[in-house]
Amino acid sequence: MPENPKGILYLVATPIGNQADFSFRAVAVLQGVDFIACEDTRHSRPLLERYGIIKPLTALHEHNEDTASSKLLDRLEQGESMALISDAGTPLINDPGFPLVRLATERGLRVVPVPGACALVAALSASGLPAARFAFEGFPPRTSSARRALLESLADDARTLIFYESSHRVLDFLKDIAQVFPPQRQVVVARELTKLHETILRCKVSAAVSYVEADPNMEKGEFVVLLEGASAQKTKEELTSEQGRVLALLLEECSVKTAAALTAKITGARKELAYQAALRMADKKN
Repeated sequence: MPENPKGILYLVATPIGNQADFSFRAVAVLQGVDFIACEDTRHSRPLLERYGIIKPLTALHEHNEDTASSKLLDRLEQGESMALISDAGTPLINDPGFPLVRLATERGLRVVPVPGACALVAALSASGLPAARFAFEGFPPRTSSARRALLESLADDARTLIFYESSHRVLDFLKDIAQVFPPQRQVVVARELTKLHETILRCKVSAAVSYVEADPNMEKGEFVVLLEGASAQKTKEELTSEQGRVLALLLEECSVKTAAALTAKITGARKELAYQAALRMADKKN
């Protein structure tokens, strides 16, 4: 068993499906701390009991983390040690914990990661897509219009794009992808990773919707969706200085979408390129 000096916050990754994916170190750390913070004590208790981890549990989730974090860290400053776990995977990766970790670093407390399972990394490693550079976007917006706006802003990104998605929205998300991304672009739909019905679908954007519609099971479970990045040649394309000048002037009077459309119409720039540049200009103003 490792030593557990007092006053340390451990960030411990838990299995994303297969409970055998729990590291020896993770189990030993959880057995050694004074208490464990988790999203849902009812969800975490069966996993902990399976590995003989009987420790006081306290809830830390998105609804209470802003107020509870300070009190938990007070206990560390008084000499206790603590572990943070999420319902599945690595804490803070699309899960609660950021306010706690930020406050811990501000107070000068030691934060120790105990790595393990992470759905986005597992999906990326098995996707067959480039893994040297990638962007994790979490869950896309709930509405189609907002999803398409996000996808349009990422259409020229050369990195592999990674999203989480729920079972009841994955088909609609793939339909939006098909509306925005080139049909030949590669997409990977990873479902129920490490679980009994694990499925990894690799195909072109143009075929993804039909594949999912043809199999009712492809709309069940938890999903990671990965998109191939844009080609290097495409990412080098930029607005000319004149096109940029026109766009900047239009942004003073118009929305991002309208300014991009008018710039494309007036100067002959590609609309997608103008939209990307408009977003960057708008972000700098804000």
